[in-house]
Amino acid sequence: MGKTTIEKIFSLRSRDAVAPGSIIWLDLDVRSARDFGGANVVKNFRAHYGDAPVADPHRTVFTFDCQVPANTIPYANNQMTCRLFAEGQGMRVFDVDAGIGSHVTIDNRLAVPGDTVVGTDSHLNILGAAGIFGQGMGDVDIAFAFKTGRTWFEVPRSMRIELTGRLKAPATAKDAVLALLGMLGSDGALDRSVDFTGDGASALTLDERITVSSMVTEMAGIIGFFPVDGETAEFYGGRDLPAIAPDPDARYERTVTLDLGTVVPSVARPGSPSDVVPVREAAGRKVHSVFIGSCTNGRFSDLHVAAGILKGKRVAPGVMLKVVPSTRGVWQKLLESGDLQTLFEAGAIVSQAGCGGCASGQLGMTGKGEVQVSTSNRNFKGKQGDGDTYLASPATAAWAALTGVLTEPKE
Repeated sequence: MGKTTIEKIFSLRSRDAVAPGSIIWLDLDVRSARDFGGANVVKNFRAHYGDAPVADPHRTVFTFDCQVPANTIPYANNQMTCRLFAEGQGMRVFDVDAGIGSHVTIDNRLAVPGDTVVGTDSHLNILGAAGIFGQGMGDVDIAFAFKTGRTWFEVPRSMRIELTGRLKAPATAKDAVLALLGMLGSDGALDRSVDFTGDGASALTLDERITVSSMVTEMAGIIGFFPVDGETAEFYGGRDLPAIAPDPDARYERTVTLDLGTVVPSVARPGSPSDVVPVREAAGRKVHSVFIGSCTNGRFSDLHVAAGILKGKRVAPGVMLKVVPSTRGVWQKLLESGDLQTLFEAGAIVSQAGCGGCASGQLGMTGKGEVQVSTSNRNFKGKQGDGDTYLASPATAAWAALTGVLTEPKE
């Protein structure tokens, strides 16, 4: 019987028999903790293991991305706790200038296809876009992973989402994953590993795959994998990569098909990422603020699309446009491309690389009565403040900033 992607990766990193429902010990290639939760990892590590060394300081890291730089005393203390622990252990810290930890892991090649990564980030499963197993876990579990370089895991069952056709402008990968959420609902991939297959999946760029994989969490899925192919190999500089893709005879509990050619610009209405409608059905809703960024849509390609729409124009009066690059590398590309100048002249506020509006206390919070269009992955009540948040693509967000209302993007 053939293997699904997660079964292949687990078989490479475990000496136990890998089958859906079995509990295995999994060797970890990278162990991480972010500024949110990192101090508790240190606390738990010291409580259980005292001054013992971490399993491998070269593969154990901290990433700061929630408050960068810290603007509250608790976060400042948390970050210093992590820095001092890392100094004593010889660990690496990707500090407040680095960006979102999951993107730092990809862009700095800390992990490669076939690797296993755990951390305190609930969206670490973004790594599935590059054929890497990534998973967020609790503070006690991560402390154990720091100490041993291993964790236990129940092998999840798998489902397949076959993507066919090609996206047609102005539809984007964000619109595609919103379409999937509308189809499947908030529990459509509950406790499942998802394999994205088909010619449509192969046609997506790595940035687009990241956008799709990042919202598998909102379907209650464990992780969403794309096959390791030429797109992945090009990103990793043509290096010899393992063949991480599901076997043709892999067994799935369910298969869902989406024709990308049918996808239209869409939004998720306030309160649920799965309450999805075409933008045209929500068009005209007054908008007070726009947030473009997050682990879902903070890549350079995302911000470049927004800059192209805004070039030579100004945001609508009374609209606050907030832009947060995902990493320092994205910031550099904004500088070199001239897109930063474009965003500035359009009236955007561009902040330090990091999570931005997804993290409380950062750029992107809303007040009571405020309506925001956001490119992030969650819009639960209170997640981004006391206002109402629509989830949308960078293109839809840019048009909302220009017009002051929800507007269907033009090609």
